[in-house]
Amino acid sequence: MKNQDLIQALIQGEFFTKVVGERLLREAESSRRDVEAIIYSRNLAAEEEVAKIKSKILNIPYKKIEPDSVEEGAFKLLPQETARTYKIAPLSRKDNTIIVGMVNPDNPNAQEALRFLAKQEHANLGVYLITPSDANLVFRRFSPFAEEIESALKALNVKPGDENQPQFRKIIRLEEGLKQGTNEAPIIRIVSSLLKEAVSIEASDIHIEPHREKTRVRFRLGGDLQEFIALPPELAQAVVSRVKVLSRMKLDETRIPQDGRFRTVIYEKEIDFRVSTFPTPNGEKVALRVLDPSVGLRDLEEIGITGNNFNLLTEGIQKPFGMILLTGPTGSGKTTTLYALMRILNRDEVNVISLEDPVEYTIEGVNQSQVRPEIGYSFASGLRQILRQDPDSLMVGEIRDDETAGLAIHAALTGHVVLSTLHTNNALGVIPRLIDMDVPPFLISAALTLMAGQRLISRICQKCKQEIDPPPPVLEVIEKELAKLPSELQKKYTKPYKIYRAKGCEACHGKGVSGRIALFEVFQMTPELADLIVDPDFTEGRLVHEANRQKMIFLRQDGIMKALDGLVHMEEVLRETEEV
Repeated sequence: MKNQDLIQALIQGEFFTKVVGERLLREAESSRRDVEAIIYSRNLAAEEEVAKIKSKILNIPYKKIEPDSVEEGAFKLLPQETARTYKIAPLSRKDNTIIVGMVNPDNPNAQEALRFLAKQEHANLGVYLITPSDANLVFRRFSPFAEEIESALKALNVKPGDENQPQFRKIIRLEEGLKQGTNEAPIIRIVSSLLKEAVSIEASDIHIEPHREKTRVRFRLGGDLQEFIALPPELAQAVVSRVKVLSRMKLDETRIPQDGRFRTVIYEKEIDFRVSTFPTPNGEKVALRVLDPSVGLRDLEEIGITGNNFNLLTEGIQKPFGMILLTGPTGSGKTTTLYALMRILNRDEVNVISLEDPVEYTIEGVNQSQVRPEIGYSFASGLRQILRQDPDSLMVGEIRDDETAGLAIHAALTGHVVLSTLHTNNALGVIPRLIDMDVPPFLISAALTLMAGQRLISRICQKCKQEIDPPPPVLEVIEKELAKLPSELQKKYTKPYKIYRAKGCEACHGKGVSGRIALFEVFQMTPELADLIVDPDFTEGRLVHEANRQKMIFLRQDGIMKALDGLVHMEEVLRETEEV
């Protein structure tokens, strides 16, 4: 299948215009990237829609895959490395026919791999077209992580709990072992397996922690740390040293923390790892942030921004100038939302520039820069230089001081769209915080477009959730908060109210939750709010009245609606939000 055929079909399906299609073809040719990958990165079409169109072009049936339905025996007919490389997922074997799912059935190399499989197994082949996401779910289910780790440990002749390994003591100083090539391969395999598994299960962080009895490896999944494997304590320094080699850190410096990062290709995706070491009495602890663009770069709907909040944000981002400020505690997903907004702004006819600390994900087409305060390149100094780069839209990672606040406000007043974050408890706290940073109220009202607050909470597992009646105290809160909502939203939720709990299943690994979703609130700059903040009698309490006049949906109300929709646990909503 030619790229032109797919693009033409998508144009006919009105996913985008002919101009956009021609631009995609040129970009795919010049960058040597798959045109499908570019389409997905720009959110121009959903994977399932593209698969259905490809199915018609190639005359191969499309199939939606449930990972639990895949037969383990069939899947293991093909080496996993081959399956991942060519995006082939053996699904089942019936009599003398092997059924496979393929992301790219027209790939000659993938076809050759299948011909070899059919010849080896003396079987016929049945082929379905599947989406990249479904293929990844199948690969994740049959991850070879445990076998790879066990194989590496056998090569080292080290068993968990075995404290007497004189042969391995030589590799404690890994820099010497690497120079001599001693015991190098097993350690490399262990670290490689850890990184691949983290990417496969969409972990956001990896923690490698040395203890007296073991080397604990934990992954952060859905916001919570979980112990994934316990390695022998003798491996701690060697594993840490391997990570330091990858990150180009100083191997002989173990007394002070170090920072580094590296990029590698895992399952045909470029993954960045941000690495930090921390000295402890038992050795260096390492934390790796996994920066997978396919996981971290999401659109507003995926984050959990819906309804009126979505409309306000999308309308605000399309204005020719003005500032949009996001607020929330550390780890509330502000950066993810900023990236989603930048991707909306990112068009060929505009110049989008960002100042970040650090640059977490690379967005094609956005000019991203990392500040370095240690050499005098701060948000404030960078913001001065950005304005000389003829920008249309700016993203400033965080407004930390009065100088940055003043410069960002002036940038918004001079014809630029400015995105940034501010540390306050909620959206209503933005205006008092800016006043406290010596920004004149009349400039705030002129520059500020939107203030948005957010929290991240766990998304309930959709496979095992069960409907229950809310306890009387919870029911009272539901009724009280729903009564504050606009009438059109109140009509959506009728008695008897139901909330949901999940007992845990194979899909969510027994946790009852799968991934995270944002609770959101958006406070809009209006003429009434502008008059309010320049009033000499302005008080923070009057902001609540203005928010109610705007029919603003507060964090708790957004959370309660998501709980009634079966997306989150009501208990977590009430724990993470407060009544306003």
